[in-house]
Amino acid sequence: MPNMTRARPAEPRIFHQVSWSDSLADHVAEAAADWFAEDLGHECDWTSVGLIPADDFSELDVVVREQGVIAGLEAAAVVARVAGNGLYWQPAVSEGSRVTPGTVVARLTGPTRSVLAAERVILNLLGRMSGVAWATRQLVDAVRGTPCHIYDTRKTIPGWRLLDKYAVGLGGGFNHRLGLYDAILIKDNHLAALAVHEIGPTEAVRRSRDFVAKAFPPARAQAMIVEVELDGLADFADVLATEPDVILLDNMPPEMLAEAVAIRSRVGSATILEASGGVRLDTVAAIARTGVDRISTGWPTHHAPWLDVGLDW
Repeated sequence: MPNMTRARPAEPRIFHQVSWSDSLADHVAEAAADWFAEDLGHECDWTSVGLIPADDFSELDVVVREQGVIAGLEAAAVVARVAGNGLYWQPAVSEGSRVTPGTVVARLTGPTRSVLAAERVILNLLGRMSGVAWATRQLVDAVRGTPCHIYDTRKTIPGWRLLDKYAVGLGGGFNHRLGLYDAILIKDNHLAALAVHEIGPTEAVRRSRDFVAKAFPPARAQAMIVEVELDGLADFADVLATEPDVILLDNMPPEMLAEAVAIRSRVGSATILEASGGVRLDTVAAIARTGVDRISTGWPTHHAPWLDVGLDW
């Protein structure tokens, strides 16, 4: 099946972005085996076995019942393949497409018993991923007209991080770090632990730079982003002087964010400013208008309702 993922705009000094790939398809295939085991209990769909003739064949439309953004069509194709038994999945729209009630997004064809056995697993996948993509798109639309980009966080369903982050991308957002292994992010609890040793955020950034240079080969060291979280502006100018790649401005009101942007402009720093905390659909535009470069938020992955998707005979 062709890759029909929507492209995202260019963004400087970016984290790794999740896109559809063979490795992601393998990840879905491995997870799908567990999803089917959960639903079928290592047995079968006894209702269908008891009522549906074994040779019945069906061709069903996958239809959305409300507006949103469809995500998970590539993954659903993998799930259908794992289900086997002659199931065939054919998408009718592109991944990341804006959809309205009644839009047919795919067709599932195969033995009726197999279709019914795979129905809930596929619809759960599409509902979750499309809900995340739609929530992200709403945030992206809310900051349109500003240079600010929307980023996700690690607040994802355990075991679903790659799919959650892939869905964020389909909604027009960007992926923050995938995990603890692919960036240096000095958060508040790191700083609290370091305070016992009388080490503040400025020194923490310096030590992180030194550590990265010594611990990794040059190519990986160059790619390793160093980011530090601040919850006030007391240390902001000093930290800015150490040139971290990103400063995370946590839970700051818009006026404080605007002040941080102004300070950066005065000193001519290239450090990226990222706002986080208290980000919702009703607050994101005001945050973006302060001039920050990025807004990171877990709202799309922990507050998004599922998109209502059904299988119609």
